Amino acid sequence: MGWLTAAEALKVLGVRPQTLYANVSRGRIRAKPDPKEARRGLYHEGDVRKIARSRAGARKAERVAAAAIEWGDPILPSGISTVAQGRLWYRGLDAVELAEEQTLEDVAILLWQCGTVSFAGEPRPAGTSRSMRPLDDSSNSTPVLSKMFTAVADRAGRDPPSHGCAPAVLRGEGARVMAALVGSVVGPGEERPLHERLAAAWRCRRAGDVLRRALVLLADHELNASTFAVRVAVSTGASLASGVLAGLATLSGPLHGRAAAGAVELVRAGRQHGMQAAVRERLTCGRELSGFGHPLYPEGDVRAHALLRAIDIPAEYRELRAAAEELAGERPNIDFALAAMTSCCRLPPDAPLVLFALARTVGWLAHALEQISGGHLIRPRARYVGPAVGAGNESNEATAAIGRPDRVIP
Repeated sequence: MGWLTAAEALKVLGVRPQTLYANVSRGRIRAKPDPKEARRGLYHEGDVRKIARSRAGARKAERVAAAAIEWGDPILPSGISTVAQGRLWYRGLDAVELAEEQTLEDVAILLWQCGTVSFAGEPRPAGTSRSMRPLDDSSNSTPVLSKMFTAVADRAGRDPPSHGCAPAVLRGEGARVMAALVGSVVGPGEERPLHERLAAAWRCRRAGDVLRRALVLLADHELNASTFAVRVAVSTGASLASGVLAGLATLSGPLHGRAAAGAVELVRAGRQHGMQAAVRERLTCGRELSGFGHPLYPEGDVRAHALLRAIDIPAEYRELRAAAEELAGERPNIDFALAAMTSCCRLPPDAPLVLFALARTVGWLAHALEQISGGHLIRPRARYVGPAVGAGNESNEATAAIGRPDRVIP
């Protein structure tokens, strides 16, 4: 290793002159006068290249971290679910195969790693009718999502922190949180599988089996936005109910739990102008084709395929699917399937969001239990892109050298 001129050092580092001088003044880069020209400085090549390597490594780490946040590689280790080989797996078992026969309660036992699970909660008061009104009944003015928020927020406001609790205690707490959420949707507890309770509440008992399949397929989907929000919340030691509340808030967005509404809107546009025209209009305007495509399933969303096989797809949804595949080359995702199922089974308009929230809470609680067992706080760093910080101090250290790049700063 030799010595570099200022111009050579700046080229290696890729920084401004004042940054070079600041590193010299802080002792990170050794400097000496040039024997051939006393007014010119020389900088130790080894020091310069060491800092250049550390800067490059930091930039690479930033790029990797930034990419991981947006559909990138997993950023947290988890043994709950994954998408691999074009399939969705729950603890190593194919979710589509589980949906053939299992219930959401069965999946909860698998994901929570426990013996039995009940979402019944408190027993139904004596004399209460078993027949529940549909959730879109006009006499019931409170939106179902508001009821779910209220039920979970009530527990979040009074439940103790999760930090330091034994796994068995947390599983019991998780079952009670789930029961409160279910109760806010279908009423007081019953010892029946959730899909049967939903079918009764929506007065569509023949849809029980397809509801069961949908609940199983929606139970978990690795580190999606709402699941990550849950894990962040409980990593602070917050209660399980608080974690689920964070998940519900995240799920409520149109790009997540409400995405099925976009497919319904597309069908409505197709009724007026034709399905091909509706799809073409969105593509021409650069708008998202709601209900189609998924970054994790380049060959098609297996959850959607499994759910669509179980229903008689309405004609307008078949037309929309054909138009999207022909014009955009995109296949249906789970949001399209939920919208088609809602139309086929004549479910309430908010059924996709309700099913999503109830099913995914099972996955959220599994992730919460896993996060708590790890015992660490989730605290990523930000890649700052705002106004320069410390520029004034840096400039002060090198004030005499600004405009004189060859001056050595002691």
